Amino acid sequence: MPKRSMTRGPRSHRYSRLVLEPAPVNAAQSRTAPEPNQTTSWCSTSGPRTPACAWCGSALGDDAPRDAGKVWCGQCGVATTSPWPTDAQLEAAYGDWYRPESGRFGGVGDALLRRARSTLARRIDRTAPAGRVLDVGAGDGTLVSALRDRGRDAIGLERHATGEHMQGGEIADVTGTWAAIVFWHSLEHLREPGAALAHAARLLAPGGLLVVALPNIASRQAARFGDRWFALDLPRHLVHVPAAALTAKLTGVGLHVGRVSHLRGGQVAFGWAHGLVGRLPGHPDLYDAIRAPQARSAPMSNAARLYAIAAAAVLSPVAMLMAAVEVVTRRGGSVYVEARR
Repeated sequence: MPKRSMTRGPRSHRYSRLVLEPAPVNAAQSRTAPEPNQTTSWCSTSGPRTPACAWCGSALGDDAPRDAGKVWCGQCGVATTSPWPTDAQLEAAYGDWYRPESGRFGGVGDALLRRARSTLARRIDRTAPAGRVLDVGAGDGTLVSALRDRGRDAIGLERHATGEHMQGGEIADVTGTWAAIVFWHSLEHLREPGAALAHAARLLAPGGLLVVALPNIASRQAARFGDRWFALDLPRHLVHVPAAALTAKLTGVGLHVGRVSHLRGGQVAFGWAHGLVGRLPGHPDLYDAIRAPQARSAPMSNAARLYAIAAAAVLSPVAMLMAAVEVVTRRGGSVYVEARR
């Protein structure tokens, strides 16, 4: 795989059909001027409507259904973020606070994250054939490290790559043969997610494993919380995919879908907790409350943080119950899929 620049700064993105004239960066995307509801803030952004579906490429006319910062495709059933963000807007949305080098959650939280990635690495190592593993959107490289600890030759691909065994670039630039490719809550961040899956399928060795986890826009929590749903995350999430559309796409690119889980993708109970807490007076942000101070989207007082965490503790039985209902009815807040070539 070719080496790419690791310097910070705006990068040109490959979905040229959707890169139109720039829209001004909304102040609500900055760290210093947050809005209580980032979805409604993004909806008010001045910019062109999204003309084509980022998932299947179909044209999105004026009659396409639109709601809460997204437009729905009648061909594939996937929603695309609208207005479509410019490179500058995405750079602002991924500020230094989003994934600081010092960690997102502090000692205990980051340790739990490493443990979860270690569990995922163990499953990938056990079920994928021998060979290299590519983690697309590898973040800080936690999964890559866990895979390498198990003896796998693993590489992480990230928009601004830092650290050992990490490379900058896009999956469209990747060549060679891979035993496994992982999109762990990264596919929804790509400008060309459908094309990314098609290219990943071509890169897999015979019997190779593709792992995808992403938010499920067809979930019960998405319907319940609407524009305040935790996993909507505009403008960073560029597509909003129902679980059925994901499995259909994987089949369409020639893969055989195996395991589909509405629990293993994570964020199911937390999605409910975040949504329930956010409906309280003041709309406290539970995700900011559990993050380290340097990793919050906006400053938060100790009182506001304690309010959010205490409310989450009180509401946790309800969140767990609703998460269980989602899993049983296969409408989880996220979906995890394994597919093979």
